[in-house]
Amino acid sequence: MSFIPDTTTLIQFAIATVILAITPGPDMTLFVSRTLSHGRATGFASMAGALCGTLIHTTLVVVGISALIVASPAAFFALKIFGAAYLVFLAWQAITRGSAFSPEKKTGPRKISLFRSWAAGLGVNLLNPKIILFFMTFLPQFVSAHDPNAPGKLFFLGAMFVVLSIPVTAPMVLAAEKFSAAMKASPRVTRVVDYLFAGVFSAFALKILTAQAK
Repeated sequence: MSFIPDTTTLIQFAIATVILAITPGPDMTLFVSRTLSHGRATGFASMAGALCGTLIHTTLVVVGISALIVASPAAFFALKIFGAAYLVFLAWQAITRGSAFSPEKKTGPRKISLFRSWAAGLGVNLLNPKIILFFMTFLPQFVSAHDPNAPGKLFFLGAMFVVLSIPVTAPMVLAAEKFSAAMKASPRVTRVVDYLFAGVFSAFALKILTAQAK
């Protein structure tokens, strides 16, 4: 099929994708945080949102919108501010109502809908300027700009990125679920974990602010 790259390209892309999928980032932090706080379903919902964001980023690269954002200093700066602000908001949430096992929550955990978890994953992905830069530089390496089937191949690789990411990230959610059961016996440890995630989200927010459009 014309939209499927050659075997060598697919193998190279698969190896690169797996390496990138296991690299820690704000999206992975969100998956684990939501799983520990509200269960496996919310963790997977957040993961699904981030993977949907990957497909959207692929589309933006194909139609050239990502290039326009990076080329516009004002647009890129605004994206960095919104992205960093959203991560700070998630950090605040982790502290104020992150843990379902917090001793302050005598009346039980406040449920977070699967849609909100999905939207959180989507937001973390779409508002990360580093991901826009990554897709602009990563995907085109595997498809020639002069290839008449380039758009189809880019979409195929974007979908392949999602498919290959699932078996890498899903075990992390499952592992977090098992860890959450152990945390029930220690509310203090749970609160420490909440503050840890808040710190990680904040660190990623600062990292996003240093992103440069190259």
